[in-house]
Amino acid sequence: MMKRKSFIKSAAVLAASTMFYKANAFSIESKTLKVGLIGVKGMGWANLMALLKQPNVECTALCDVDERILDQRIDELRKKQIEVKRFINYKDLLEGDLVDTVIIGTPDHWHCLQMVDAVKAGKHVYVEKPIGNSIGECELMVAAAQKHNSIVQVGQWQRSQQHFRDAINFVHSGKLGKIRLVKAWAYQGWMKSIPVKPDEPIPAGVHYDQWLGPAKKRPFNPNRFHFEFRWFWDYAGGLMTDWGVHMLDYALLGMQVSDPKSVMAAGGKFAYPDDAAETPDTLTAVFEFDGFNIQWEQATGIDLGPYGKNHGVAFVGNNGTLVLNRGGWEVIPEGERMAAVSFQKSQDSGLDNHMANFVQAIQRNDRNLLHAPIEAGAHIAIFSQMGNIAYRTGKKLYWNKENRKFADTEANRYLVSAYHNGYKLPQI
Repeated sequence: MMKRKSFIKSAAVLAASTMFYKANAFSIESKTLKVGLIGVKGMGWANLMALLKQPNVECTALCDVDERILDQRIDELRKKQIEVKRFINYKDLLEGDLVDTVIIGTPDHWHCLQMVDAVKAGKHVYVEKPIGNSIGECELMVAAAQKHNSIVQVGQWQRSQQHFRDAINFVHSGKLGKIRLVKAWAYQGWMKSIPVKPDEPIPAGVHYDQWLGPAKKRPFNPNRFHFEFRWFWDYAGGLMTDWGVHMLDYALLGMQVSDPKSVMAAGGKFAYPDDAAETPDTLTAVFEFDGFNIQWEQATGIDLGPYGKNHGVAFVGNNGTLVLNRGGWEVIPEGERMAAVSFQKSQDSGLDNHMANFVQAIQRNDRNLLHAPIEAGAHIAIFSQMGNIAYRTGKKLYWNKENRKFADTEANRYLVSAYHNGYKLPQI
């Protein structure tokens, strides 16, 4: 594991400055990138489609443990005149020189093992957020990328979208006055109750043991498979680590901070108390810093979040409040203290920009060009995990940034994921 002080320094620098690279004109300086996709159903597929828009990129391999989805995607590529190799086990895809770059779009509990194996095999990696399912996994992933000198971009594509940069530059201008509170939230009205379903036989073509991997052994249940894995602690961290890593990332970037002094959280299954999900559908977390707080809110089944928006970040200053989300940003003045800024609408595709940035960094062999390097992904995933740990312990937790632990024994039990079924945390 990397030295803790080194990790702290990296995180602090990234929180303050990583996103502010201006996108350089893309240029090809080496051979065509051969890309393999691991996890082909959801964001993995969207990532591949965006990456294939870039010059000198070709897809050579697909891998998934659900053969039904895998064959469907292979057929879709064939219609585009793209022929690929087919894999069930991702380790087979990593062998040899069939691919030099991989996209990891699997459930969160697989990210650490697959990313570490990929960089050990000499591959560059685009890994979906959150990068890991525990604080310990995130730190291991940073250490692996640094040791093997791989280019690793994290799927926090908002860091490549111009209006997010413009908004944060406005925050840094000081025009809002002293900022005393930052709100970040995700109100997701499309998320309905997940009805309780009985366990079922494993569907044909699904390699379920490989899907479970290091997670606890249990019978197959459709509620836990594919997209819905997000709402079960064995595999993910609910909305806090799904949307929180996007919104809270910008809260930290705006305030130019990294580690909180403390965190507390309260919530529960208030909307759907009897459904199948484990993670809370309603949650508020407060992260304490010197002179201000960052507040996270999440709610499923409703869309009317703060300022009438279903997701966003708001910097509440003495002179006014800047409200930012994927649609754009605006400034709401506090009386006569400053001029309003009308809504500045987003004009570009963050995901397309993010992939252009990833390819550029690989072609120029310069990880410093990345808008969302592994250190940044680890930093915000760890921050979000803190909120979940506070919720699960029901305590106000104090964080020691020097030794990367809480001042609480129960909370520290959540620092590293338990691995099962013969799997072990990677050795770096």
